[in-house]
Parts: sequence; structure tokens; C-alpha cells
Amino acid sequence: MALWEYIALLVGVLISGGIALAIKTESKVTVQILLSFSGAYILGITVLHLMPSVFSGDFETASFWLLGGFFIQLLLEQLSKGVEHGHIHAHPGAKPGFAISIMLGLCLHAFIEGLPLSNYTDFHNALHSHGHDSEDHHLLFGIILHKIPAAFALMILFIKSGYSKNMAWLCLVIFASMSPLGALVTSNMHLDLAILANLVALVVGSFLHISTTILFEADDKRQHAVSWRKLVVILAGLGLSMFTLH
Repeated sequence: MALWEYIALLVGVLISGGIALAIKTESKVTVQILLSFSGAYILGITVLHLMPSVFSGDFETASFWLLGGFFIQLLLEQLSKGVEHGHIHAHPGAKPGFAISIMLGLCLHAFIEGLPLSNYTDFHNALHSHGHDSEDHHLLFGIILHKIPAAFALMILFIKSGYSKNMAWLCLVIFASMSPLGALVTSNMHLDLAILANLVALVVGSFLHISTTILFEADDKRQHAVSWRKLVVILAGLGLSMFTLH
């Protein structure tokens, strides 16, 4: 994985969290619009790019890993309180255990997502190159896009819960480093295609949970109706994922 990819993973989170710390409040409309776009894009790349790669070979256990990723994410959200998809439920005067729970859920999730990153291009090329190598960054961009609203929500949550800026920045840096750390752990490992397929399937399960949760929650005031603005943003996210199809 190139240096710029590690930097992009870090910078997206740090900038988003830094903006949240600067304004100290959230615009629910802005957050929902950003979430709707990222959720639609993640769903698009998952269905159009990641799942075909996982199931294009004879990987017998990939389906189980996909289901595992879905339910692991379900369990992790019991710790993170849904920050991954923009939930901000402040706890004024919260004890340290609250921050530990949030960070444990978010960091485990981010670390798992990073595991297949270093080898994903090689994995993709081995299955789809047809004699030539190409750079494939769908997984990278998907992780970055859904980390941006998560970082924003995390910082707003900590500020509203009474944590200091230093504590919030420390948590932000730790969170930002988790996906690059996951990628670094596997960067020098020679993983065969079956193992890579299982790792990607694990992330696919997580992406399916996050993206569908975001889109299910996109309805205005829980009246099972989506505003035209959100619908346009969702279509834009899906369109971008289709535009990069090759």
C-alpha cells in the first residue's frame, strides 16, 4: 500500500474531527446528507466491486465470513453506540468507561476494515486483471468516506459529553490510526487468495450492515419517506460507485 493511502486514511478522519471540534455543534441536515451519500457509495461499491471479487473464485468459506462481519458489526455497535452511522447521544458528565466503550467499538471496527487493504489490489488483479495490473482503490475510498461522518459524530459526542479537547484529540488520533494499523499489520504477510477473500468478506459484511442501517434511517422523521434532497444524494453516491465500475 502506497504512503499516500496511509496518509489519506489519517487525514480524512483528522480533518473531519477537527472541524467538529471547531464548531462544537452538529447540523443534523448536513450530517444526514453526508451519511446518505457515504452509505449509498459504500453499498454501491460493496455490491458492484467487493462482493463480485469475493465470490468470483472458489472460496467456500467466504459466505460465512461475510455473515460473521455483519454480526460482528452488530455486536461492536453495542459498544460504539452507533457512532459509525452518525448517532450522537450525549452523556453530560459521562464517566471514563463511556469513552472506553465508544473507542473500543470504533477502533476494533476500523482495525478490521484495514486488514485487507494492503493486499486488496493484488487480490483484485489476481481475479480480474486479464493479463494486466491495475490500481483498485474502491475499498480504500469506501473506508475513508464512512470514517469522515463517524469522526465528526465522535468528536461532537465527546464535546457534548463534557470531555476536554485534549481527550477528544487523543481519541481522534487513536481512531484515525486504526485502519492504517490494520493495513500495516498485513502489509508484509504473504496471504493466499482464500485468506484475502475471507478478510474482504468480513469487511463486506460490516459494510452491508453500516450502509443499510444508514439508508434505512434516512427517512424523514421516521415516516418512511425520503426527501428529494436525500434521494438525490443517495443516487449520487450510487452513481459514483457505478461510474468507477470496470
